[in-house]
Amino acid sequence: MMDSSQRRRVVITGMGVIAPNGLNLDTFWKNIRDGNSAADKMTRFDPGDAPTLIACEINDLDGGNYIEPKTARRLERSHLYAVCAAKLAAQDANIDCAKIDADRVGVVEGTSVSSHEGISKADTGYMARGYRSVGMFSMRNSYAGAGASEIAHELHIMGHCITCSSSSASGNDAIGYALHMIQDEEVDVMIAGGTEAPILPHAWGPLCVNKVLSRHNDNPKAAMRPFDKSRDGLVLGEGAAFLVMEELSFALARGARIYCEVLGHGRSCEAYHPVAPHPEGIGYFRSMEKALRRAQVDISEIDYINAHGTATDANDVVETKAIRNMFGHHARRIAVSSTKPVTGHLMAAAGALETVVTALAIQNSVIPLTLNHHDPDPECDLDYVKDQSRPYPIRIALNLSAGFGGKNSCLVLRRFPV
Repeated sequence: MMDSSQRRRVVITGMGVIAPNGLNLDTFWKNIRDGNSAADKMTRFDPGDAPTLIACEINDLDGGNYIEPKTARRLERSHLYAVCAAKLAAQDANIDCAKIDADRVGVVEGTSVSSHEGISKADTGYMARGYRSVGMFSMRNSYAGAGASEIAHELHIMGHCITCSSSSASGNDAIGYALHMIQDEEVDVMIAGGTEAPILPHAWGPLCVNKVLSRHNDNPKAAMRPFDKSRDGLVLGEGAAFLVMEELSFALARGARIYCEVLGHGRSCEAYHPVAPHPEGIGYFRSMEKALRRAQVDISEIDYINAHGTATDANDVVETKAIRNMFGHHARRIAVSSTKPVTGHLMAAAGALETVVTALAIQNSVIPLTLNHHDPDPECDLDYVKDQSRPYPIRIALNLSAGFGGKNSCLVLRRFPV
């Protein structure tokens, strides 16, 4: 393996979010820090007799404030969220991708059910009214890589344009892909992140059937309870988060503001079960082990872990076990939190959104709280920051994500400058 002193260093210089708890970084971070949940009664469609009636929705986004209004109207939600978040990230970084050598810049999007809204509408229209009802933009909106293409078009990125899909690990994996692209000297700048708009009947139904969603409908903001004894599932969310990632010398040469450094990425697959995690947490463990090895940091240097923390019965115990196995006696010295009770679980966009959270936590020296953690599960015995966010000068942090099919992903972020 190449020594870390020889490897090209990668930093985050811009971030953009379109999230249920905030459409800009300041509002987003304030609600994360203060534990202001976006969970409420679901309004996107009539859930009928479904056992879950709550979600974290985005209902106040005017796409015309970000892109040409005509373009905003034709995009489905997941693509609109992606384009808006990517534009915000580029603005935050004060970078014009059109002025970069075309072969030295790219975009990578992580998603899983992106384009499903367009497919569902096209199917319904065709069966009810025939092929002419489908619409000329249906094919453009319905293919898996549409979001990345829309970002590339909007930001004039003519180099690399990739979509990766690894369920709820997609956002993390997209950032990991960008990291390796820059480290391997393929590019100098990448726009990387994730997007998802999963609040759709054909996604809602299976999640209810599989008892993945919380049924605490009477108190939406207290419904999602990671690592708590009374947890009964997640609250579904939607949105997007994108980052501008640059090779360090490229960023410094243009005087960029730097949030933090991305040191390493590790991924794994358990090949155990279509939806359940391996009971010993081997996927989480292997992704952390690979990421830390790639980052070339010692386990004693890790101060904070932004956990996947889905508030499902199996995940929280398995994730805890994996962290204990990875860090040994140091595990209980590491602050851990799940910020999903504030944002909802954004599925494929979760990893990207939580990378933003982790970067802001490092920059602001504040570890965000785990909302609704009141009655600890004896099997979940780590330092899950609760009650209020904790001031702390984080040196190095991990962001963990996991997806259906046993996919696991871990990112290592470090304070900059070192």
